[in-house]
Amino acid sequence: MGPRLPAWLRKPQTAFLELHEIKRDLRRWDLHTVCESARCPNIHGCFQRRTATFMILGGSCTRTCRFCAVPKAGGKLPPPDPDEPMRVAQMAARLGLAHVVVTSVNRDDLPDRGAAHFGAVIHALRAVLPTARVEVLTPDFCGDLEAVACVLKAGPDVFNHNVETVARLYPRVRPQADYRRSLEVLAFARGNLPGGLVKSGFMVGLGETSEEVHELLRDLCGAGVEVVTIGQYLQPTLRNLPVAAYLSPEQFEAYRDYGLSLGLRMVFSGPFVRSSYMAEQVATLLGASGGERL
Repeated sequence: MGPRLPAWLRKPQTAFLELHEIKRDLRRWDLHTVCESARCPNIHGCFQRRTATFMILGGSCTRTCRFCAVPKAGGKLPPPDPDEPMRVAQMAARLGLAHVVVTSVNRDDLPDRGAAHFGAVIHALRAVLPTARVEVLTPDFCGDLEAVACVLKAGPDVFNHNVETVARLYPRVRPQADYRRSLEVLAFARGNLPGGLVKSGFMVGLGETSEEVHELLRDLCGAGVEVVTIGQYLQPTLRNLPVAAYLSPEQFEAYRDYGLSLGLRMVFSGPFVRSSYMAEQVATLLGASGGERL
């Protein structure tokens, strides 16, 4: 049994009408969201504000990350749905989104790991919502920088790739990923997305030390990342890793302050922070100078 849930992590859930309405529309359009698939604790608040993070390339993942509740692929997966990009764009328009966040499952079974499909979604969003900003939260594409370049060529406003945890915990938390590979993806994005924002995020409470978090923040800064999100790991199902520790709000503030001291442009740090939670605020602050606190 892990540590007891502290009071600051007990969040009321009240937006049941909005939750039902958006879930109904998503099923009608045959779309997935990471809000549902990953059992995000912020789903009520986000759906109440009529925003969601679209998850493309199906609802099953080819990897077995031990922190994640997204269903794992049990066999051969279907090819990318060519109509999905336009459905995403139409649903985003229905929600009236000014900032659209698109992520995906890992599709290591595909030759390009799904990069071209990301590009198609970005182009569809540009066609349907020409004034909206587009943020992509991508996998590492197995380190294939040509695949990363394919996504960047489509011109997202924000490129996000999460490192998820500190280097030491990768074998336990993300056994099919590689810490240095993720940093290389972020550095490549910074060098090949002129005018765009590069972002990453990670969880705490998995057994990391403060010094390891500081080292991770330094590595992200060195890779050219400008925005970092830091949130509390919450065990989504009994099949996932247990929580090692619940960090206090004061510790999250300390990590935020340390990240800002390194020169990071924005640090979103708090128990309920997730990589795409309140992402529209990044759009509002894109032109702001460094040192923003949220």
